[in-house]
Amino acid sequence: MAPWRIAFICLQWVIHYALCREVTVPDGPLYRVAGFPLTLPCAVTGYEGSRTQDFEWFQYRSETGGHQIGVVSTQDPGFPYAPFQARVRSGEIRVERDSGDRARLVVQRLRSDDQGRFECYTPSTDTRYQGNYSASVVVKVIPDTLLISHPRTLSGQPMTEGSELQLTCKASALSQQHTHLAITFGVRGGAGAAMGPPGAQGHTLREIISLDRGLAVTAGRGGSYDKRYQAGEIGLEKRVGDSSGDLYVMKIGALAPEDSGSYFCEAAQWIRDPDGTWQRIAQRTMELGNLTVQPLADSLMVTSTPSGEVTLQVGSPLSLTCVVGGVGSWTRSSLLVQWMRRGAGGGVEVEVARLGPDGVVSWGDDSTRQGAASMEKEGEGKYILRRFAAYPSDAGLYRCAVSVYAGKLNPGPSDPATVTQRSEGVLVNVKTKDVSVAAVAEVPRGPLLRRGNTVAVLCNVSVTTTGPSQVEIQWLSKRQSPEGLGEKPMADDPGRVLALLTYDGLSRIYANGSELSVDRLAPDCYRLRIHAARVEDQGHYLCQVAVWGQDPNGAWYNTGATAESSTVRVYLYARVMDLLLIPLVIGVSSALFVGVVIIATVTCCFMRRLARQRSQK
Repeated sequence: MAPWRIAFICLQWVIHYALCREVTVPDGPLYRVAGFPLTLPCAVTGYEGSRTQDFEWFQYRSETGGHQIGVVSTQDPGFPYAPFQARVRSGEIRVERDSGDRARLVVQRLRSDDQGRFECYTPSTDTRYQGNYSASVVVKVIPDTLLISHPRTLSGQPMTEGSELQLTCKASALSQQHTHLAITFGVRGGAGAAMGPPGAQGHTLREIISLDRGLAVTAGRGGSYDKRYQAGEIGLEKRVGDSSGDLYVMKIGALAPEDSGSYFCEAAQWIRDPDGTWQRIAQRTMELGNLTVQPLADSLMVTSTPSGEVTLQVGSPLSLTCVVGGVGSWTRSSLLVQWMRRGAGGGVEVEVARLGPDGVVSWGDDSTRQGAASMEKEGEGKYILRRFAAYPSDAGLYRCAVSVYAGKLNPGPSDPATVTQRSEGVLVNVKTKDVSVAAVAEVPRGPLLRRGNTVAVLCNVSVTTTGPSQVEIQWLSKRQSPEGLGEKPMADDPGRVLALLTYDGLSRIYANGSELSVDRLAPDCYRLRIHAARVEDQGHYLCQVAVWGQDPNGAWYNTGATAESSTVRVYLYARVMDLLLIPLVIGVSSALFVGVVIIATVTCCFMRRLARQRSQK
């Protein structure tokens, strides 16, 4: 036989068998739960004729002797037999098409007497009657044993942002078949409903977290649940319960305003079909109650005591209390408490002290006062700042600033606070003795000051007060103004600090390049000395004075009384040997010039005379 004939016969054979009709349904038996939906897909392939095929469903029950019972048809409205007519008319039993050659039998609410063998038949549209025109699957209807309950529901009382929420759900399914349970906690409505995509305003159900049939935990996709789950703020665990079921516990470590809504727990029963796919065969939902999360910004209250104005004598103790309320669960939120102060004359507000979330106290504006002050937590919501002795530098307007980190016990340095609130100000006045002070700077009279001499600048101080006092002297120098040959200091020069003599007699030298010293000549006279003065030391000098007083406890404090002297000019003349050097240099230069001129004149005359003598010969 010719090869082309063989190929033609093979092609006919392939086409013949490829066009054989075949109807397929899932492998059985299929176990489904009474009272829940049944879906049976049916597909037909290898057919001829119209691309839209018709489907007819039959049932065979053992109690009827295996007789065929018409269920529903896509082409004949009068097809259903009496047991199914009412259910088909009501839509409880129907056929839903996925495409022209794929359809599904849907039984919305399965009954126990629906157990049996279901057959999917497709009327022929082929020119030849060949292939498989129907397929059947056995459906087993098992009783509904899925139970779900809850030990307690939400009380309906508002909870503060940052509080912990724990909900418990109990579920079980006592089935002879091997089934798995899946649990989902979710919420309807609330502030988080507005977080969905545009056009989805009607969708208010949000899954928070689920435990699937394989015991894998999955966070919901709506809102920020996945991010919070990754951060460990949301969790779900299964606990072995009693014979009535296992316990499923959901925890939200720190509630946010978006968590408001109506909570529910959903239990789903799953079974694995013979084809290996998992099917949900039962599902129940239990309402757990409504929850309203109150934002911390609405509930946080920060107050300070005493309120208004406080007046103290110098050396008296100062105690300020910061009271924090409305935070909710103190065990789930951490606080940063700061005491801030603005000086009595206004200015920039500075931090006095802070108590961090880790319980560590740090000092801000004056670290040298750490030993004379304390900040501590006295009780829940009470934080006290103490000054063991108050001085004028402690006067000002105090405020307590509280930053709350909701649901974070150990916030990182970059973690933003949930909310920050400040208390009303407390004005602290410290009474001091009346103090007046004046200062005069001068250069002692004497010989002209020359380079290399020791230059003295005196500061004469007069203090009027009651009780013991000491003064602190600071010397400064200013650059000379180019106008007026340096007789005036530069107006915009703040001055350079040269030396300091503290109230307790300690001296500090700051200038570089020159040797300086400070001392006290008399009770009201203080001296700055510049040894081996140089040209660079010329300029204008002044002194600044601060008065220190003694409190009743014997401690010294800065009274705040200050004075600044006018400037005095220091000018250095040239030394005597420097003055003699100039005429000496001029004299030597002149002598050399005259000598050279004489020698040159004599030599010139001698040479001319010698030339005339030679010419006469």
